[in-house]
Order: sequence, then structure tokens, then C-alpha cells
Amino acid sequence: MEPIKRNAKQFIGLGLKGALMGAADAIPGVSGGTIAFMTGIYEELIYSLKQCGPEALTTIFKHGIKAAWQHINGPFLACVFGGILISVITVSHLVIYLLEVHPSLLWSFFFGLILAAVWSVLRHIHYWTSSIISAFLFGSLAAFFITTITPTSIEPTSLVVFLSGMIAICAMILPGISGSFILLLLGMYTPILNAVKSFQFGTLALFAFGCVVGLLSFSRVLHWMFEKHKTLTLALLGGFMLGSLNKVWPWKLVVESFVDRHGKVVPLVENNVLPATFEASSGSPAQLIPAIALMFMGVLMVVILEKLGNKPD
Repeated sequence: MEPIKRNAKQFIGLGLKGALMGAADAIPGVSGGTIAFMTGIYEELIYSLKQCGPEALTTIFKHGIKAAWQHINGPFLACVFGGILISVITVSHLVIYLLEVHPSLLWSFFFGLILAAVWSVLRHIHYWTSSIISAFLFGSLAAFFITTITPTSIEPTSLVVFLSGMIAICAMILPGISGSFILLLLGMYTPILNAVKSFQFGTLALFAFGCVVGLLSFSRVLHWMFEKHKTLTLALLGGFMLGSLNKVWPWKLVVESFVDRHGKVVPLVENNVLPATFEASSGSPAQLIPAIALMFMGVLMVVILEKLGNKPD
């Protein structure tokens, strides 16, 4: 796969797509990889990450930094990850606010977005065989199971922060598997989000190093899968997205919670319920009409992203 030549306007477009990925990755249950796929940059992203290996170092020594930058598709990666970084830093505050004040409405929007994203992926599969159906079912069941695991609460030591970065980044580049939710399962979502908000550079550097190691290794696996078994991989990713809908169902009742070190009550285990049950049990309005409207808005967002993805960057 050869790097695509782009002009300044197209690079700005890449940055915006990266910003959308960052906004998605900030929310437990939503994957930036889903956004990358819908905007048409997923395969180039995986290819470019795969290029950032030992071959890139060899290119530096043999041909210089400029050649290595071209080898890894540097301008593309810089724009996408620049957009992700800016978005994560700025959106984290808004995400915390919306999750606390309007959780049902926020989840409704992303439920519609991911549901439409399943269609976005599956429409690229032009034929179905038993193996492709099996991959889709496996992805669905695996993602559903992951969303039912009870989150843990562990001490954010240096090793834990590093390993969390490795594991979460693999999920972040998989459509349907949320890196933020993996952090939540590991008990590291709040510590990392707080590190972003308060600019704890030591913690962030360790986490980033873990992310780099995870990206360089896992991107090679994904690139091989797309190159050798593209249709099977698409079915698997579509299944991941479908199964992840269990996590983003808008109406939840807290079954178990814990008090963090700041004295704040944090939900640990939640059950999905119908809107009427939510109202009767919680005493809060289900906001059914606004929620449905936001679901449709999420679907519309997918249509818009699909159009963006079908255009040259």
C-alpha cells in the first residue's frame, strides 16, 4: 500500500477525523477504530502503524530521517494522532460532565452511532460463508462477554499504567472494542482521565509508552489479517461492534458501586433495563423522546462519516 499524496486541505480533514476518533475513545463503550473505519482511513492507519517497526530504524541509518518519515507515512500519522491528542485533552472535561449529568442521552447517541456502524462494516461483505458467519458470531459473543465483566479497582502503579496502555490501545484501534471500557475494566479509566486533566506528565508518559509498544505489535497482526483474510476480518469487526451495544444501552440501573479515594460514589456494576423500568426504579425520567432523537442523530452521523470516507481526504 503506497502512501496517498495529499494537499493542505486534505491534511486538515485527516486531523478532524483524528479528533472524532479521540472524542470516541474518551467514552467507555465507544471505539475510535469505529470512527476510523467509517471515515475511510482504517486500513491506511493500520498499514502506517505497521511501518513503524525495525525497518523504520534501518531506513534512518541507511537513507536518513526524511526517507524514514516517508516510510512510515509520517504526515498521515502526525495529522491523525495530533487530532486524537487535541480531542482527548479537550473532550475529557465534557465527557465527564455528560456522563454525570446526562448519561442516558449520551449513551443514546452512541447506541445509534454504533448500531449504524455495524451496517457500515457489514455492507462491505459481498458474500457470506459458514466461516464468515462464524467469525461474525464469535466477534459478537466475545464483545458481549467483555461488556459483562465486572470492573476491578487496582492501584495505578508504574507497571499497571504501562500494561494498561498496551492493552487499551489494542482495543482502541479495533472497531467495536472500546479502549476506554478496557481501562474501566482494569480500574484505570479514572486515574488516566485525571492524569490527562491535571497534566500528570510522568503517568501520561508511561501510559503513552505502553500505547506505542501495543500499537507497533498489534498493528502488524491487523495488517496481516486485512491482507490475507479481509472479508473474515470485516465480519469479526462487525461482530465486535454488535456485541459492544450491550455496553452503550442508554437505560441502566446501578447494582453495585464503590467509593473512590476522593469520597465519590462510582458505579461498578450496572444492569440494562427498559425505559419504563428505569423510570419506576430510579425515579428519574427516561427522556425517551430525546433519547430516540439522539439515536437517529447517531445514525445520521454515520451517514455523514460514510460520505466523508468515500471522498478523497
